[in-house]
Amino acid sequence: MAENEALIPAETRIQEAAVPRKNLDELTPSEIVRELDKYIIGQDKAKRTIAVALRNRKRRKMLPEDLRDEVSPKNIIMIGPTGVGKTEIARRISKLFKAPFIKVEATKYTEVGYVGRDVESMVRDLMGAAIQQVTSEMTAANESVVKSRVEEILLDCLLPKTGRPNDPVSESAGYFTAREDLRKLLREGSLDDKEIEVSVPQRMGTIGIEVLGNEGMEGFQEAMNSIGNIFGNAGNQQVKKRKMTVKRARDLLMERETDKSIDKEKAAEIAKDRVEQMGIIFIDEIDKIANAKNTGSSGQDVSREGVQRDILPIVEGSKVSTRFGVVDTTHILFIAAGAFHVSKPSDLIPELQGRFPLRVELNDLTADDFYRILHEPENAITKQYVQLLKTEDVDIVFEEKALRRISELAYEVNKTTENIGARRLYTIMEILLEDVSFNADQLRGQTITVTPSYVDEKLKAIIGDKDLSRYIL
Repeated sequence: MAENEALIPAETRIQEAAVPRKNLDELTPSEIVRELDKYIIGQDKAKRTIAVALRNRKRRKMLPEDLRDEVSPKNIIMIGPTGVGKTEIARRISKLFKAPFIKVEATKYTEVGYVGRDVESMVRDLMGAAIQQVTSEMTAANESVVKSRVEEILLDCLLPKTGRPNDPVSESAGYFTAREDLRKLLREGSLDDKEIEVSVPQRMGTIGIEVLGNEGMEGFQEAMNSIGNIFGNAGNQQVKKRKMTVKRARDLLMERETDKSIDKEKAAEIAKDRVEQMGIIFIDEIDKIANAKNTGSSGQDVSREGVQRDILPIVEGSKVSTRFGVVDTTHILFIAAGAFHVSKPSDLIPELQGRFPLRVELNDLTADDFYRILHEPENAITKQYVQLLKTEDVDIVFEEKALRRISELAYEVNKTTENIGARRLYTIMEILLEDVSFNADQLRGQTITVTPSYVDEKLKAIIGDKDLSRYIL
């Protein structure tokens, strides 16, 4: 096989998100688009619109204060079939940037008076995500100080002082020499399995209790954590001695000392400002709460419209109470997305439509798009399979013509059955490499070359039977 036919050699290494998270203030629109291009193929219009909306967050902060309050974010609706990149754009924004960001599903909210999550919980979730972000930054900033403090505590446990003032033993040259020898062993990890006695609070406050609001945090859990915080201070005063290894003690002490090093009031203040000035909420599946006309299903219309009306004041700008203070949603950027197969954006209530002035349509994926998706992104599925099988000492090489064939088949199946966009590649690739994945332990040291004939051989039965492909692919 010629070298130029092997589009993805076996030694390829995935450089997954080695890119550090960046402050939105540091990125121009073109740079934002370039970051998204690393993982998302096509959809240039959507990327440009998102990039401008994100850049406007910085531009607004640079305006005079009286004018700054008058500039509202231009909220966006992304319209397009499933699997074309709507959710992936949101996921990459959250991974690449430091701005507080959450993704929520519109379908999990219910109208006030029904059982389910109220729409204000999305703001509480955003505030929780910002608290987690700020806390992580403070933890990183205090890491060296905390490590030093924990090291001294462990040394005190390994070589206790008598506790008496002016004690000649504790202040002797021999004591300090022994302590420094232990410090060296401690840093080398030679003492990790040694048992020591450590004073540990019975109810140790942890950062995890303070960090709430991730998407999926249910109201019951929030309530229970709040109750835990109310009584947490009393529990923290009860200290007892426990025997454990140095390794385990280090972990517990790092957790305790890190928690003590963080100014929680300051963290909440910084997080609240970030949410109000730079926060982004991505509402997926917003089409599912639209009232599709002429569907004959009027039973749920009232509830769907109720959810829209509950969302409206939050998008317009309102005050929402959270555990960390009252949050003003006026300048939070909302990005909504939906396939709108059954309903249309015009089926949303007019007031909500007006609050999403920018609409972007994402295109269906072509065979050429599938081909690019297979090898261009830094997290391309082919690169993932190469690395997965490499762990078993099996090399996979994809010929360019084979990738073209896979792309054509994915496009054809999407066209003749259900169009699920790029997700079709996952089902095709899994079936294509099923035998290799299953027998990888018996193929050690071998190189498997994926050719067009290999693709046709593995997929011919399914591709040829349209009824079967409907259920399997």
